[in-house]
Amino acid sequence: MKKRIAAALLLLLCFSMLSCACKNKNNEDAAPAFNEDDITSESVTVTEPTTIGEDSRILYLTFDDGPGAYTQHLLATLAKYNVKVTFFVTNFRPEWRFLLTREAREGHTVAVHSYSHEYSNIYSSTSAYWNDFNKMDDVVLACTGHRTEVMRFPGGSSNTISSSYCSGIMTTLTRQMLDKGISYIDWDVDSYDAGGASSSEEVVENLQRGVSDRKVSVILCHDVKSYTVEAMETFIPWALEEGYIFLPCTPDSNPARHSVNN
Repeated sequence: MKKRIAAALLLLLCFSMLSCACKNKNNEDAAPAFNEDDITSESVTVTEPTTIGEDSRILYLTFDDGPGAYTQHLLATLAKYNVKVTFFVTNFRPEWRFLLTREAREGHTVAVHSYSHEYSNIYSSTSAYWNDFNKMDDVVLACTGHRTEVMRFPGGSSNTISSSYCSGIMTTLTRQMLDKGISYIDWDVDSYDAGGASSSEEVVENLQRGVSDRKVSVILCHDVKSYTVEAMETFIPWALEEGYIFLPCTPDSNPARHSVNN
């Protein structure tokens, strides 16, 4: 009888060990879930306020089209290095809208890019554009408690695709934007992550080359690109080591405006 009980217990133990091994294997195969609680005071590098002088080199790091699936990873990297950036946001992925609140809470600028980002719609007329803009501005207000003071046009103020839908619309919109007291911001350094770059290494190279001979840089990136978010883990510490200062965009920032072509 005792032998039967011992055999049964041994069989149960083996089954339990096998079950645990299978669970561990499944967990290894699964993508690690992001946990906001992982960001603790110990993992965040806190720096003293930086004094900006005549010789300071400024980086306005901006991210378009989010929030998205990679934005949380980006926010963790920014928190780690105590870097503040600008998010020109959309409602293209409404399931990630809650991240706008976190972006603002952590000291980043959250500003309108577009509600739909559908060129054929937003550039069909000035009224269509402002309807789209105001809807996104209402989202920003609801999530952050403030309205947009700076913004970025889809395609930038220099885009020509808008001419396919409404001739001269960018000339009118840029003037109207400034009349409303909102600063539109383009860029003078492109990561080319929306075309031409498809790896974090390429993004890093493009950014390092782009900022190297500039005193002030407004950098275009997209936080909906996984390789761009990954690139920040290399680019940001490199830039800090080189003495660059990261600042979020404000109405007083260098807007790096393009020539209006429509």
